[in-house]
Amino acid sequence: MSFRFKAIAAAALSLATLATGGLAQAADLPVKAAKKAPDLPFFLVIDDRVSFSWMPKGTDPGMWSVRPDGSINGTTAKQVYSFTHFDLWAYGTNFFTISMFKSGHNDPASPCSAPGVTITGGAADCAGATEIYGLFRSTFGWNEIFNTKAFTMGPLHNISFEVGMDANTENNFLAPAKRDVVAGLQFAFDLPYKGYINVAPLMYWEFSNHNAFTQCGLFAPGVAGVTCNSDGNVSYNPTWAVEINYYMDLGFLPPNMQFWSISGRAGWYGPKGDSNGTPALSGVGILSTKSKTELNSEPIRLTFDASKAVWGDKYSHFVDLWVAYRYWQNKFGLDHNAMAGVCTIAPTGQSTKSCTESTVYGGVTVKF
Repeated sequence: MSFRFKAIAAAALSLATLATGGLAQAADLPVKAAKKAPDLPFFLVIDDRVSFSWMPKGTDPGMWSVRPDGSINGTTAKQVYSFTHFDLWAYGTNFFTISMFKSGHNDPASPCSAPGVTITGGAADCAGATEIYGLFRSTFGWNEIFNTKAFTMGPLHNISFEVGMDANTENNFLAPAKRDVVAGLQFAFDLPYKGYINVAPLMYWEFSNHNAFTQCGLFAPGVAGVTCNSDGNVSYNPTWAVEINYYMDLGFLPPNMQFWSISGRAGWYGPKGDSNGTPALSGVGILSTKSKTELNSEPIRLTFDASKAVWGDKYSHFVDLWVAYRYWQNKFGLDHNAMAGVCTIAPTGQSTKSCTESTVYGGVTVKF
């Protein structure tokens, strides 16, 4: 029942109580005070969860080492701790998640600028880096705003305005500090078995980040804004983005096996300018530092509803066990076929295998 329908029902109940009280008074009977209609909550749904997952082959652009046999190791194991909040209110939804990624030694914290090496060239065995990444998205449904069902037809469930922001920080030498905003529309479609798929064309603007390697004075004085960044901060151009996410129970399974669901997401982010914010240094071929279209995806996650299997429907999705595949190409917009010294090795053009992430990982999620 929608918020408006609940409000109308509560008002009708209140009026009915008052009317009954009036009739009793006319008959000189004792009058009972009318019961106040129950207050409706501002949030119709609130869902909070914590997760732990282990990613055996995560990557961080530019972080790679050479194995004893001469092959390149561009991956690092990561432990991931996450908190996720979702709520539904009268006019839309809010989604927020914050995660901590703890890397192994192949993705070192500062002062190492590469595994086993400090920025001065000295040898050091630095601890793995820690990254904090936060994201939120809010929607405002057209059906709710305009009090209509005109935007529900066939599989289309609703159209919404969508806004959001991302932010991160990491304690490696690069010291990224990403800040971006998104705005656009979301088209929500129904899938079988109480599922959904949301498609959101957006404007994306990463208005601030940080790159210690481009700091003026690190290697040479340079020319601020041309060959280096005065304080290491980088700004990018607004660009386009498309974000998709879906969820569906596997309702076609026999009743005694309906503990499984699939979900996934994908985000495409267009080129946003020079990846280092120093266009004078942007070359061609493997020396190019121009950003490329980024694909950040988890095309499929298979979830087992352990709490429902053990304790029944009342506890559905209180404890989930899951396994997923993660694919991230041109990570952070860096061209995996260029960006010499980061994504490739100059002058050979050999890949460092650090700008594309392809890994199977798994975890546990608990609702509280």
